[in-house]
Amino acid sequence: MALMPKRPKWRKPQKGKIRCNASRGNKVSYGEFGLQSLDKGRITNRQIEAGRIASQRQIPNTGKLFIRIFPHRSWTSIPLETRMGKGKGEPDYWAAIVRPGTVIFEIGGVPLEIAKMALAKTAQKMPVRCRLVTRRKY
Repeated sequence: MALMPKRPKWRKPQKGKIRCNASRGNKVSYGEFGLQSLDKGRITNRQIEAGRIASQRQIPNTGKLFIRIFPHRSWTSIPLETRMGKGKGEPDYWAAIVRPGTVIFEIGGVPLEIAKMALAKTAQKMPVRCRLVTRRKY
């Protein structure tokens, strides 16, 4: 199941730069444990799906997995061996923009050992460095 928006506002957005740390989406909100990015970058819809499958296999039926990012941006590419010019390429894939500190996945309803194992498998599938974070107790 490929993640992509139903009706994007723009078909070919500009690339832009990823600046600063994440000020939103940087805390564990839904589960008890989360996978937080340490680098900036983009995560494609296929990488998100691969991480979801990897962690879902480790979690028993009592646990729940939350995906906190969504691939809103399309990335274009021009076919190989094409001459210069002729405009911007067609949309190739969809990606989520990730800043340092963004919580990518969350897990709830499982003990710490299972969550560590599941999120470690997920972190291997991600193109950015990640770490395990826990929910703060107030």
